[in-house]
Amino acid sequence: MVSTTLERPGKFRIGRVFNDSFAVISRNPGLLVGLAALFSGLPTLVFQLWALSRLAPFTAADPAASFDPSTLGEPNLMASYSAITIGFGLVSYILSLLLQASLVRATIEDLNGKQPSFGDCVAKAISFLLPTFAIALLVGLGVVLGLMLLIVPGIMLALRWSVAVPALVQERLGVFGSMARSRDLTKGSRWALFGLFVILIIIVIAIQLALGTATALFGWGVMGAVVDALVTSVTSMVMSIATAVCYVELRQVREGTSVDELAEIFS
Repeated sequence: MVSTTLERPGKFRIGRVFNDSFAVISRNPGLLVGLAALFSGLPTLVFQLWALSRLAPFTAADPAASFDPSTLGEPNLMASYSAITIGFGLVSYILSLLLQASLVRATIEDLNGKQPSFGDCVAKAISFLLPTFAIALLVGLGVVLGLMLLIVPGIMLALRWSVAVPALVQERLGVFGSMARSRDLTKGSRWALFGLFVILIIIVIAIQLALGTATALFGWGVMGAVVDALVTSVTSMVMSIATAVCYVELRQVREGTSVDELAEIFS
């Protein structure tokens, strides 16, 4: 694989991000799918199968029946089910942060002409877990407050901090330094980033609707759980890689920084 050193592009290009993202995926399908399965797909599948096992006793007699724990004789069933669901949500959120950080590492290594390794990507993600969580928490709070104001401020803040995690993993600037770095890198390119993420979200929704419709034809049992896990894995992988490629693209646009120079930080 040949090292990638690009000339400074004139401005942020959505098409270039798409091309680079899918080029990274095509060169490392096993690694990237493995990371997505570990941090996204398998946890989703386990939870879906657990939920199915809880539903089975009272859906067997009436497949059209809805899940209503309040109608069962166990007073603690609702609380137990809710607690497990909330717990899974928290674990899933943390795993999504690990996935993004590991894919940042894999993307930079690939674009530098190296072969990213599973163990190295996971190790890097774990080492940055706490600051990644802090960034996600601060960004989430800021975006929610912005959305409450008039929606648009929330969207602008989300775009402003969209590459904070890649900046953290790649440049080791700390929580607030990475958020400030993302602010500077995205300046002048936020409308293009908005267009990119809108396209990605539309693609994700289209995939979910298509596979959801296909799965409905065969029922929503184990097959539905497997398809849901597969869709979650693929969409999480694509979104995370696209975010990492956006970071690289923004650095090249604003600073003319080559991928080789980016990768030197990891050496």
